Amino acid sequence: MQALLGVIFHFIGGFASGSFYVPYKKVKGWAWESFWIVGGLFSWLIVPPLAAYLTIPNFTEIISQASSDILRYTYMFGFLWGIGGLTYGLGVRYLGVSLGGSIILGLSMVFGSLMPSIYYYFSGTEGKETIDMFFNTRSGNAVLIGLAICVVGIILCAKAGMLKEKQFAKQEEDSSGNKDYNFGLGIVVAIVSGILSACFNFGLEAGKPMAIVANDLWKAVNPGQGEFLFQNNVTYIVILWGGLTVNLVWCVFLNLKNKTLSDYGNTKTPLLKNYILCALAGTTWYLQFFFYGMGESKLGNGPSSWILHMAFIILISNVWGIVLKEWKGVNKKTYNTIIAGILTIILSIVIVGYGRTL
Repeated sequence: MQALLGVIFHFIGGFASGSFYVPYKKVKGWAWESFWIVGGLFSWLIVPPLAAYLTIPNFTEIISQASSDILRYTYMFGFLWGIGGLTYGLGVRYLGVSLGGSIILGLSMVFGSLMPSIYYYFSGTEGKETIDMFFNTRSGNAVLIGLAICVVGIILCAKAGMLKEKQFAKQEEDSSGNKDYNFGLGIVVAIVSGILSACFNFGLEAGKPMAIVANDLWKAVNPGQGEFLFQNNVTYIVILWGGLTVNLVWCVFLNLKNKTLSDYGNTKTPLLKNYILCALAGTTWYLQFFFYGMGESKLGNGPSSWILHMAFIILISNVWGIVLKEWKGVNKKTYNTIIAGILTIILSIVIVGYGRTL
């Protein structure tokens, strides 16, 4: 039952992450950097401490009492993840929601799930799932098989993107009307984003001592009720400070370079609607980690949690790509390829979820 709840929580988080970019598509008259940072202020600065306040009233004390090493490494990984998050927005811009999300999050899934377990294997850290778990246990075998199948699904999604580009190579726009579609530039951005986005999982590991304090305090007041669902909410705050730093500097730079600072008060655009849409996108984005923390509390912060989280995001991103008609007008072979990729990812989710029940 605990494993099932963990999978459900990861699905809700994946749905939030796979859907957050949709409101941005409705913003009118603003440059990318303008709506990205407005939404980001909700994602990284406003909503995280509010969520922590509602679930961990003494979260400020936990942060202030954490060692400088914990805060520094958590922030540093958040900073690196912020670069990945920034380039995620660009990747989706150039490749579309489905293809961009598949490649970026697929790479993030692989690196984020394997690298910590490799590190813990060689460092000899107790209480952590190490890389040998994949080969020495039935549960690990299932998770590894699920990861491999998910990679196949990602490859199929990427192949569909290349077929799509080839089909529409002579058109100025892709089939969804995305004037920014650029497979060559997008794939480079996606690779960088996918690798650095995995640093969020590293940040969770670095900031785990703060989550442990929150968990211990809650369990002392609520004995016999299991693990605290919201323990990671305090860690998110520090990680997201790092992400905010990168994105704020870059977006302000673009505002100055592109002379788009006037966007924020441009009465020729639907200002109120734009701000509401950005707030909705930013809040939805944060909810992915709110529910990730709940899923992680049921499954543990090992490879399977990260794999499930990423797989669900990839799945939802591709479903949105179909709903938003990003694949409209493609031939049957291309459409069947993207559907095969989605179904393969669903199969990987089932296998990883099963692995956690063993």
